[in-house]
Amino acid sequence: MFAHENFEPYRLSIKFLIIANRIIERLPRGNAHLRDQLKRAATSVPLNIAEGSGKVHKLERLRFYSIARGSAMECAAICDVVSIIDDSLSVESGEAKELLESITKILTVVCNK
Repeated sequence: MFAHENFEPYRLSIKFLIIANRIIERLPRGNAHLRDQLKRAATSVPLNIAEGSGKVHKLERLRFYSIARGSAMECAAICDVVSIIDDSLSVESGEAKELLESITKILTVVCNK
C-alpha cells in the first residue's frame, strides 16, 4: 500500500470522484464546459494529494496539498453551479460538498502547520 492511500483526504477524494463522475454523466446537454471543468478539478484533488505524499521535502509536499485544496474548493463551487442548472442533481451535489468540506478542512490544517 502506498503512503497516500492511508491519508484521509486522499480516501475522501476518491469517494468524491465517484460522485463527481455521476454528476458529470447526468449533467444536461449543453454543459460540456462544466463537465470538462469538474472532471479536471475532481481528478486534480487525489492526484495532487498522491503526488504531494511522495515528496520528501515538506515545502514541496505542502505545495501539492495546497493545489489539491484549491481544486477541492473549485469543485465545491462547481457543485453549487450544477445545483442551479439542474435541481435534480442537488442531492449528489450536497453529498459531494460534504466530502469536499472534510477534505479542505484537513488540508487546511496540514498546510497551516
